Amino acid sequence: MTKQTVFNATHRALGAKMVDFGGWDMPIHYGSQIDEHHQVRRDAGMFDVSHMTVLDMHGDKVRPFLRLLVANSVDKLTKSGKALYSAMLDDSGGVVDDLIIYYLREDFFRVVVNAATRDKDVAWITGKAAPFGIDIKERRDLAMVAVQGPNARDKVLGLLSPDAAARVAKLGKFVAADADGLFVARTGYTGEDGFEIMVPETQAVEFWNRLLAAGVKPAGLGARDTLRLEAGMALYGQDMDESVSPLEAGLSWTVTFDEGRDFTGRAALEAQKSVGAPRQMIGLVLDEKGVLRHGQAVFTAAGEGEILSGTFSPTLGKAIALARVPAGETGAVEVDIRGKRLPVRVVRYPFVRDGAAQAGV
Repeated sequence: MTKQTVFNATHRALGAKMVDFGGWDMPIHYGSQIDEHHQVRRDAGMFDVSHMTVLDMHGDKVRPFLRLLVANSVDKLTKSGKALYSAMLDDSGGVVDDLIIYYLREDFFRVVVNAATRDKDVAWITGKAAPFGIDIKERRDLAMVAVQGPNARDKVLGLLSPDAAARVAKLGKFVAADADGLFVARTGYTGEDGFEIMVPETQAVEFWNRLLAAGVKPAGLGARDTLRLEAGMALYGQDMDESVSPLEAGLSWTVTFDEGRDFTGRAALEAQKSVGAPRQMIGLVLDEKGVLRHGQAVFTAAGEGEILSGTFSPTLGKAIALARVPAGETGAVEVDIRGKRLPVRVVRYPFVRDGAAQAGV
């Protein structure tokens, strides 16, 4: 049976087109995906991300457990509220899932994993955690709203009490704090500034309506996907999975080979690193008419690869993509679109930063 978030009736009342997403009934758009995309880039939009899985971990051995579980180093987390992006790996170095870890106390960490991989992730985490005696609680009582865009922070601050607003205004990027009963994190998946806010389900619809009254317009999963791709952010299940390592998925920056820490998959990554990853992630731009799509073949001087995530970029007015191709010099690159090879440019991603095209894109 398809699951629903607490906002389901609200989405429908706002005219959302609903689709199945990882077993959840979610809004793809509220009329115009492109308008919603521009709303986030130019002002502020909000997304229902309550389908994400929030796990609270309590116990004296949570930090040692997370040292084992993820490829990034949780020892970077020393101040309450600080967040870390990382990936869980299997023994072969494949990506089980990507996630965010929040440090709240030495005996309390909060972990947020993807919706479509919920069952797999919970089973993986609880299995790995068994020897550490950790209490893991899924926070189904929390809804989550992402408020993103250049004006997002000001609009959220305007809804908080003066003391809470002053505290939240000081949050650095990738830091969270409790405010007026909300868990407010300066994180996001759009390339814009803003917050991801956890709110008790009993207060969630009221909070959504207050955001709506403050001029924050709703946006669906369609705009979220074009925004995250413009920002060069990977999507689990499309840009990475168990068949690829972080070194091949453009996520080397999320791996920390700190001394004395034997995280799951480390030996496999070190072996791959010593000889060089066989594949690499590259950014592509199509200057001709056409749309780059998942699964299209990519031809480089080093061999054939494929597009992982591809879309028409509303901000740039042309098609962009992330592709995995053989390691080495790419040379002139072409993409097969309906049997016709078209030239594409290899560019550094993110494609868009601070609402504008990056240099060279």
